[in-house]
Amino acid sequence: QVQVVESGGGLVQPGGSLRLSCEASGLTLGHYAVGWFRLAPGKEREGVACISSLGQDTYYTSSVEGRFTISRDNVQNMVYLQMDGLRPEDTAVYHCATDGDYCNPLEYYHDLSTFDYWGQGTQVTVSS
Repeated sequence: QVQVVESGGGLVQPGGSLRLSCEASGLTLGHYAVGWFRLAPGKEREGVACISSLGQDTYYTSSVEGRFTISRDNVQNMVYLQMDGLRPEDTAVYHCATDGDYCNPLEYYHDLSTFDYWGQGTQVTVSS
């Protein structure tokens, strides 16, 4: 049985940092590009970042470029999202998801059919 689990969310002040982790069981993450998307109340699902299966290519939505860093450790079967310079508008539930052989355009992430597997998410709240 495949299970994808995100962790590392929490409450942080503006300008702070968090590191999200994504781990999978019953699934080899290294066989997939993996992306992060977020969902905030009243907003559409938004693609945040994606990393290719071997980690050589990364993609970011413009609002997080330069602040967020996606990385992976295929030996540990983990994917990470380092979030620095957090802003209140980053508040959302963050999910990781397998994105097939290659990263799809992040604009496709509003549609869950883009993914084979995704987790329940971890809440990130940025507030003073």
